Amino acid sequence: MNEGRLLSTILNKCSKRRLIDQGKQAHGVVEKLGFRRDLVLNNDLIHMYSKCGTVDLACLVFVRMPQRNVVSWTSLICGYLQNGDAKASLVLFSKMGRSDIRPNEFTLSTSLKASGNLGIAQIGMQIHGFCAKSNFDWVPVVGNSTMDMYCKCGMVREAAQVFNTLPERNVISWNVMIAGYCNNGNGGEALNLFREMQATGEVPDGYTYSSSLKACNCAGAVREGMQIHAALIRHGYPYLAESAVAGALVDLYVKCRRMAEARRVFDRIEEKSVRSWSTLILGYAHEDSLTEAMDLFRELRESRLRMDGFVLSSLIGVFADFALAEQGKQMHAYAIKVPYGLLEMSVANSVLDMYMKCGLIDEADALFREMLARNVVSWTVMITGYGKHGIGNKAVELFNQMQLNGIEPDGVTYLAVLSACKHYACMVDLLGRRGLLKDAKDLIEKMPLKPNVGIWQTLLSVCRMHADVEMGKQVGEILLRLDGNNPANYVIMSNMYADGGYWKESEKLRETAKRKGLKKEAGRSWVEIDREIHIFYNGDCMHPLIGEIHEVLKEVEKRVKDEMGYAHGVNFALHDVEEESKVESLRVHSEKLAIGLVLVRRGLKGESVIRIFKNLRVCGDCHAFIKGLSKVLKIVFVVRDANRFHRFENGLCSCGDYW
Repeated sequence: MNEGRLLSTILNKCSKRRLIDQGKQAHGVVEKLGFRRDLVLNNDLIHMYSKCGTVDLACLVFVRMPQRNVVSWTSLICGYLQNGDAKASLVLFSKMGRSDIRPNEFTLSTSLKASGNLGIAQIGMQIHGFCAKSNFDWVPVVGNSTMDMYCKCGMVREAAQVFNTLPERNVISWNVMIAGYCNNGNGGEALNLFREMQATGEVPDGYTYSSSLKACNCAGAVREGMQIHAALIRHGYPYLAESAVAGALVDLYVKCRRMAEARRVFDRIEEKSVRSWSTLILGYAHEDSLTEAMDLFRELRESRLRMDGFVLSSLIGVFADFALAEQGKQMHAYAIKVPYGLLEMSVANSVLDMYMKCGLIDEADALFREMLARNVVSWTVMITGYGKHGIGNKAVELFNQMQLNGIEPDGVTYLAVLSACKHYACMVDLLGRRGLLKDAKDLIEKMPLKPNVGIWQTLLSVCRMHADVEMGKQVGEILLRLDGNNPANYVIMSNMYADGGYWKESEKLRETAKRKGLKKEAGRSWVEIDREIHIFYNGDCMHPLIGEIHEVLKEVEKRVKDEMGYAHGVNFALHDVEEESKVESLRVHSEKLAIGLVLVRRGLKGESVIRIFKNLRVCGDCHAFIKGLSKVLKIVFVVRDANRFHRFENGLCSCGDYW
């Protein structure tokens, strides 16, 4: 073997193994032995530098070449694309068009991919036209890249036309179309194509299976997904050794709420990816299986796998939604330690959101001020947070400051600042509570903004309070037109009719909701004590300390009655039970049980601030009770419900009794 061929072999090995240091040494030998003008070796150098991620060095070799061929141009065009610079790839392809070198199928294929990656259909169509004129569109690699380009540009119909005219299809052709349909939201068509592929005798590969499972996910076709799973087992396909296929299977079962099946697959995966871990953790969280989610998260931390920004922000989002402050703080510490961490805007914004949703305003404010860069999401998170805590003036101040900093607010920001002000909602509630229901309705109808569902719900609630069934019926009809699939609207209206003795109308509404498959979310509250989450449902009797909880609640309830004149708001209890039972049912509301547990575990004087979290709006009876309790026990209660934060202190609430 002569020296030139030996150097070429060495450079190709450096390319395959990404050995940049050895490749540079080989480049030095090329120069030293006088092969600087050798076309083949220069092409090998371009390929090696591109594969090793140093496309700038590949470009230097290209520029210095005394002569170039199609391989030289194609290697650098491909190098730019492989290193994430699709725009530079297309610019070089354009320059090649002005040279005397004609592109080959690999040049055209790469340029079509670059157009697809950029989502520039016009350039891709021009390249497709050139391919058709020069008969390259019959070449499988070009046809596949053309379909891929159209799919990535959202032009699936055009991709299908290319697919249908291909004289020869391979597994890649089928994969491109199946993935194209799936990624453009047509899971049903993707599955039809998967069946057609099998009927032709084409053997699916891992990419086919993972795309088809994603298609099942997209179409909500769990039965078809289970059939694919069965086929994988039947054919002896090693899907548990391929993280993409196994991960798609876990994702399918999680999205279809089959957590037991998802866990069985996950436990058997040979090399679990971070995405599979996070998919399962998020699945458990969405199913309210917090214990399983937290146990799995601890295992992920112990596995030493590196979490990327997407996974980090997703997991922090779980802690934010469930207001798990201690775990959220641990994730904040973890994000600081890893190199990318808080430098990724999505991660920093998730930590901000977590602190705000956990009621830790000072921590959120400190992080916000420390952030090196902020985007519109960062500002919006803070504005929303201050609004939820009832600090409207701070929210407006931030909104103004945001614009002075040159950040353009989006629709979510405007909604956040309007919600923070809550001018119309407060006025409707204020007029309604005083019995001025017609004035409240007139105010809504004269609003310069289109009234949202929340404002109509506020009016409906005060209609119920004043037993104005006639106006409540009008408002309810508006609500059902705007938000007819929200079970809460049916419940409010049904309760209003029941309060007024209109039992037939009340039952009719409940039957309608039942027929539509609408179920009101079960009320639950949770509290974090010593890093352990305790969840209570209304009427819950499963906690091992439930007897002591009831005793302490009766004790403090008596003190609040004696010292503050608190009386149960029995209109918030069930209608078809006796008065004594109504009082008992109010005592077992989930937020009271959560408070009772803290008082049992820490004593009546053990805490200065108690934080409780609830998935629904706090009821009027509990609101009045916690206000009185804060004064009697001299404890601050921070309660996050579905609408906002309530800070109960010294007998008053930060919401001003408007929520």
